[in-house]
Amino acid sequence: MAFADVEDLPESDEGVPSAIDERGLFFPTPSGDGAMARIRVPAGELQAKQLRDIASIVDELTTGYVQITTRGNFQIRVIRPENTETVLQRLRATGLHPEGPGADNPRNITANPISGIDPLELIDTVPFCQELARRLTSDSAYQDIPGKFNVAIDSGGRASVMEDSNDLGARAVVVDGEVRFRIALGGAGEEHDLGVVVRPEDLVETLLAVVRVHNRLRNREVRLRARLKCLLQEWTMEGLLEEIEGELSDVIPKPVRLSDNRTEGALAVCSAHPQAGVFPQKQPDLHYIGVAIPVGQISVLQMRLLVDLAETFGCGALRLTVWQNVILPGIPTAHLESVKDRLVEAGLHWRQSNLRSGIIACTGNTYCEYSLSDTKAHAVELADYLDERLRLDLPINIHFTGCAFSCAQHDVGDIGLLAARSAEVGEAYHVFLGGGFGRQRSLGRKVSPVPLSLSQIKPAILRILQAYLEERGSGESFQHFSSRRSRSAFEELLTSDCISQYGK
Repeated sequence: MAFADVEDLPESDEGVPSAIDERGLFFPTPSGDGAMARIRVPAGELQAKQLRDIASIVDELTTGYVQITTRGNFQIRVIRPENTETVLQRLRATGLHPEGPGADNPRNITANPISGIDPLELIDTVPFCQELARRLTSDSAYQDIPGKFNVAIDSGGRASVMEDSNDLGARAVVVDGEVRFRIALGGAGEEHDLGVVVRPEDLVETLLAVVRVHNRLRNREVRLRARLKCLLQEWTMEGLLEEIEGELSDVIPKPVRLSDNRTEGALAVCSAHPQAGVFPQKQPDLHYIGVAIPVGQISVLQMRLLVDLAETFGCGALRLTVWQNVILPGIPTAHLESVKDRLVEAGLHWRQSNLRSGIIACTGNTYCEYSLSDTKAHAVELADYLDERLRLDLPINIHFTGCAFSCAQHDVGDIGLLAARSAEVGEAYHVFLGGGFGRQRSLGRKVSPVPLSLSQIKPAILRILQAYLEERGSGESFQHFSSRRSRSAFEELLTSDCISQYGK
């Protein structure tokens, strides 16, 4: 309501300035220093010119930086009341927008960050994401979707978009020699596969039908029961499929039901950190470079450097990833060294790190009223601490999330840290181990007997990783290692004796 005193803002019927409501600004900052705009970037794809314009907006009117989210889009923060109209007008001029209640209903539609350039993918999913995003945001019937409703479309390539952790996910597969999409509901993995495949040309209509069915049947009384996963506790998969087929009866043929799991290429071999490093594209003599952005916070100077590199050496476009990083596509072989040198000079990293490339964090309590901890600062501190004390030869994913909404998806990280408030230690975390996605899909299990402070977490995680390096089998992943050890064995590594022993 801090915006109520701003002059010349049109009001909605409820007397609330529309810039807060339908036009995409909202006020989640505990410090009360400004609003936030969440900028949708469908499929994470944007033009260099758009990023240049965003850099100018945040440089002149906000904090001088933006945050890349775990939905592969932007958050612009600390927008003062007197600047709201200007920010909104200039954002619209870029072709991007935050419209809808906080750009929250629905969230950004995600695709594999290298879709269209991935040599291993089955199909380019960017056009489907863009069309779905256009339909969802242009039709008022879909603006009643509950907050955090997430949709992802996976191309079956080498860089997973973690579609199985979304409310609604589609994954490219091959059935009888033809590319089709399998549909999964609820974000809980393979057990919630809808049991059908659809043709690429029918994918968007099918996904929209699922959204309509969910919107019609979902719980409207209890906010925390509005997610699709909650609907699955009340309806059978067969019952939901019949409702979806009814929605499609006059539009497209029914989805093809599968009596078995006869699909090929359902999950290509994914590297754990395909969003960082230098990789060849499917296009001859071209490469993409994954640029690591620590916990997704990027400055104006860094944005302008990336714009310059994209326009000078690349194809004039960039990609944002759900791992809070940036990808520069279309770099010719002859220019690779020049781009890498300039990135390093600017303090950005193009080399894949088995530790840092897999650390992501939600906004944290600096700018989110729901978060119980300063996740971004803690993630950087943990990375620095571990980097000084051990070397990993296989990739690890560590996810920091500040509340039970789990924007950073702590339950699918190798190591997940869920913030809690402890009367004894203040800001603290529960520890989860063994999560995964794609071919390694699994939900992490909680192993901490009590929430631990960051000063306790750092040596505890160090000891767990040291145990992994010392006791693993040949080529054994951290997920497999953690799954074969008992919870009590990990609890011992998290006790005060171990922390005292290994903390210095």
